[in-house]
Amino acid sequence: MADHNDFGKIAEDLAADYLQKNGYRILLRNFRFQKAEIDIIAEKDGLIIIVEVKARSTDAFLLPQEAVTRTKIKSIVSAANHYLEELNSDKEVRFDIISVLPDEQRNLTIDHIIDAFQAFDAN
Repeated sequence: MADHNDFGKIAEDLAADYLQKNGYRILLRNFRFQKAEIDIIAEKDGLIIIVEVKARSTDAFLLPQEAVTRTKIKSIVSAANHYLEELNSDKEVRFDIISVLPDEQRNLTIDHIIDAFQAFDAN
């Protein structure tokens, strides 16, 4: 497996741990629908939380959350809709982004962007 894939897995594990420590219940990880993937599906306060995890080894060119493009949002929303239909759930959904970056000491830091985008941002 390539180093960037290892880093992505580490970032997703870190994000899942962070969410659990902050009262989220992890429902699923790496949910796939067609070509789309949702990194983490969690639940908190009666909401379904769809989490996109973005990691970079540096923010020199682009912050991790800036890599969540309109096309990516569209694919996440499509997968989320499919997941909710499978569950036959009418719970409210929130879309978050967790970005993971190393700090100056090379420790990984988390930035949790709550309600990062809306489903209508996909249009």
